[in-house]
Amino acid sequence: MTGVISYLVFFLILASIYGIVSLGLNLQWGYTGLFNIGVAGFFAVGAYTYAILASDPTMNHLGGFDVPMPLSMIAAMIVTGIAALIIGLPTLRLRDDYLAIATIGIAFTIQLVAMNMQWLTGGTQGIYNIPQPLSSAFGSNFEYNVFFLVMVLAILFVVYIALERMVHSPWGRVLMAIREDETAASSVGKDAFSYRLQSFVIGSMIMGLGGALYACFIKYISPQDFQPVMTFQIWAMLIIGGSGNNRGAMLGALLVWMLWSGSGTLVQAILPASLQVKGGAFQIILIGLVLMLTLIFKPRGILGTRRAIIPGAKQAP
Repeated sequence: MTGVISYLVFFLILASIYGIVSLGLNLQWGYTGLFNIGVAGFFAVGAYTYAILASDPTMNHLGGFDVPMPLSMIAAMIVTGIAALIIGLPTLRLRDDYLAIATIGIAFTIQLVAMNMQWLTGGTQGIYNIPQPLSSAFGSNFEYNVFFLVMVLAILFVVYIALERMVHSPWGRVLMAIREDETAASSVGKDAFSYRLQSFVIGSMIMGLGGALYACFIKYISPQDFQPVMTFQIWAMLIIGGSGNNRGAMLGALLVWMLWSGSGTLVQAILPASLQVKGGAFQIILIGLVLMLTLIFKPRGILGTRRAIIPGAKQAP
């Protein structure tokens, strides 16, 4: 029984972290219409920034700054935001599929930098023994994980409330106007590029925060943690839960991570050891199937897209 509860806590921590990342993507795609396929790259920037600043001195990579966790988290968001600003200035003038191609290329570039700049990121060996705040104050890993779960849930709640206030403000209504008809929004004096850039940077900073929490919890990161499949997971979470709806983004994160984890456990239980290495393909196929069924029977996701601009407008089924 203790093992089940321990696994449940572990599961909820990761689901909450992915929920934070999904909220960041929801701001970009759900409310602004930015087709960002580089989620894993921004997640990686936040994770590596936190790991470098918070880690102890080492000969394998840049680090040893021993910065406290709150400051490292803030720094991870700032560095990710700066990276998004640099990337967004030239790419956000592109539209739709061109923006998607640019962002996925940038995500691959970030992963290649992490693999080859060993002096900075530890290369393929990654960064390990990333410190966890207040870990010495708890008598067991389970007790600490419960504390970490409460902390992550609190952060998730703060991010959710902040985004809800933002998207219900005049600023948020401009984002949704741009999403629905950029030409009409521009015709009334709104600088569409500026608002798109703001949304892109803020959403990426939230993804960086998720990456920092991931690094802090797992205590080890490497370039293999930031494969394109992670971007696929986050997009599946948002689409299944319902883009344009912050509650849908969080619900999707919980459901898709439950499906992903459950299918992984099932693969280990039913497949022989020689075939378990191919289990990841089964997981991707399963998520893809659920995604396809969602788009067929519930095109707007489980909770549906929030229809903005027209107060009281009914949502499509």
